[in-house]
Parts: sequence; C-alpha cells; structure tokens
Amino acid sequence: MADMVLPGPVENSEHCRCKNVNIHTMKISDACKDKDCIEDLRVYPTASSQSILESAFSVRPCYAELIYADVNVEEINFNRGYYTVDISYFYKVVGEALPGGRKISGLAVFDKRVILFGSEGGVKTFSSGGCNYSNGGKPIAVVEAVDPIALNMRLDDGGHDKCDNDQRSIPQHIKEIMGEDVVLPPGRKRLTVTLGQFSMIRLERDTQLSLDDFEYFIPIKDCVCSGGDDPCTLFSRVDFPTDEFFPPDSIAPCDNYRYLK
Repeated sequence: MADMVLPGPVENSEHCRCKNVNIHTMKISDACKDKDCIEDLRVYPTASSQSILESAFSVRPCYAELIYADVNVEEINFNRGYYTVDISYFYKVVGEALPGGRKISGLAVFDKRVILFGSEGGVKTFSSGGCNYSNGGKPIAVVEAVDPIALNMRLDDGGHDKCDNDQRSIPQHIKEIMGEDVVLPPGRKRLTVTLGQFSMIRLERDTQLSLDDFEYFIPIKDCVCSGGDDPCTLFSRVDFPTDEFFPPDSIAPCDNYRYLK
C-alpha cells in the first residue's frame, strides 16, 4: 500500500513555513501548436452583403474574427490512449467590395482534426451542488486560438458549378452573432478567403497532487476607484504602450511549454 501523505509541517523549524497541501487540478497529457494557412475557405455572405457582391468586380479583406470553436473528443479504437480532437472554427470575415469600397461580411467555417495522447481512464465524476458531471473516461480538450489574419479574399463567378453542394447547418447562436441571415449556396458569386490561424490544443485529465505550500497569496496593490474622476484624469494614469509600437525582435523560449511539439 502506498504511503499516506498528510497535510502539515514537513520540518519543525522557525525558518521553514512550507507545508504539504493536497490539491485537485487538471494535468496536461499531451499538447500541440499549429500555424495553419487556410487557403480559399468558403465564405457564406450575409443577406445584405450578397446583394452588394452581385454587382462587385472584386473584393479585398479587412479583418477576420474567431467567434466560436466547437470541440469534440473521440477515442481511437486501434491505438489505446490516443484520441482525435475535431474542431470547427467559426469566423466572421469582413471585407470591402470594389468598386465603391462598401463593407461586406460573411461566415466561414474551418474544420480541423488532430491526434493527441490522452492516456486511459474509466472513472466517472460526480459532485455536490446540484451539478453532476461525467465524461465517461474521456480527457477534456482545450483549444486556445487568436483571431486569424485575413491574408486574401477572392470573388469568383461560381453560379454555373453544378457540383457546388457545400451545405452546412449553422448553429442558431452563430446566426445571432452574425446579426442577420447567412446566404448558403448556391449563389451566382462565390466568395472565398485565405486565413492565417495560430492555435494551441491540449488534452487534460483530473488528477490529485501534493505540493509544498509556503504561504497564502495576499494582494499588496490597492484597488483604484474611479468614482469622481473624469475620463481624462483616468487616462493620464495609463502608461504609454511603448511595446505596442516597438515589438520585440525575438521572444525567449519558455521552459514551461517544452511539452509542445
């Protein structure tokens, strides 16, 4: 039987304040980072944008915003301990139609799949407080991503393509974010975008750890109240963001992220 670890002082000394503390946290079993260049991704224009595109000759990109990511984890039967992580990125893409420079917007969806090691586990977890949780032994996938870079946008006459059956079921909350109906194909004009996407993906599992606890964290900075100050006075207290105007030439590697492949 394994030795029991009990909380309490590890040394009877006035100079040592550390204690063994048992905590429950998430352990990263595997992780990866990606730099995706997504070429000619289909854009589903909004209803108002579609009418503008009908008379446009070309388009140029303005920006793209990552508004949602749907994440699913499934076990790989022939490779124990490994899982597929399927991600659907939903983007709001904004551009300008030429001539005239009128703003257009639409929805783009990028599907991505990675394979990560998630170990094995058959435990089901339940907790008090009215919320019962059970993941059936699967690890939890966490996706971190920044807004993509809109590299290019193209407008083609795709109305005569009989094989254009690119139909999707758009979730209701995505339609609400877009603000108006999205026009699904077929359409006379086909709008595509090229995006640059940076992302980090990891699998996590519940675990219990015993750590050395030296002392509690107590904030030492006073809270700043903005009760009677005018906006210009508040703004005068903000430091000039020099780093935003002069980006660093390089970033030193961080030892805490050596597990990334």
